[in-house]
Amino acid sequence: MTNFTRRDVLKMAGIISAGLALDGCSAGGSNGGSSTGESSASSAGTTSGSSESTSSTADNSASGATAGSKVLVAYYSAQGHTKRVAEVAAAELGADLFEIVPEEVYTDADLTWTNSDSRVSREHDDESLRDVPLAQTTPDNWADYDTVLLGYPIWWAIAAWPTNHFASDNDFAGKKVIPFCTSASSGLGQSGQLLADAAGTGDWQSGQRFSSGASDDEVRSWAKSI
Repeated sequence: MTNFTRRDVLKMAGIISAGLALDGCSAGGSNGGSSTGESSASSAGTTSGSSESTSSTADNSASGATAGSKVLVAYYSAQGHTKRVAEVAAAELGADLFEIVPEEVYTDADLTWTNSDSRVSREHDDESLRDVPLAQTTPDNWADYDTVLLGYPIWWAIAAWPTNHFASDNDFAGKKVIPFCTSASSGLGQSGQLLADAAGTGDWQSGQRFSSGASDDEVRSWAKSI
């Protein structure tokens, strides 16, 4: 993949007006027009636990990627949309689930991008603040997985930065990695490439973007095609 820095992407995005900052919503980047992008029921990792075992689902251009594989669906969900896609994908694929949870979870107030003094706005303006430690970085039995689906909402045209440590601090050697995102309007953009660059290892595939209102059938169809 071509190397781009996050700063390059933000400049190229130059990009997204403040009104589209988090895909027309709060930092969740997924719920069109609302001030709290993903549903408030699951605010920025406030859902319990850092890892979960359930079945999973997904769809991607890397057809056959999961045949004979042990699959993990890892996801960061600010406000619920990415979580829903991850759960449907995991159920379809019979995969395990791992929720990426920040040590300091984001509150609804933290995610209010229209407030220039909110946590997510300050982190956007000062890249040094985007170093977000995780409650658990490496999933249990990590070595057992050979296919990883990595999901996240889009924040200001890139992957929500709580995903960064998952990418940079794990060894993806020998693993096929398929990114997916949720957003109200933006595409996947360079988000998958930036995470691949941060990881430095792994066979990173083309990703998939889902709208905030993507149907379960759409997610299942994608998962079946992997």
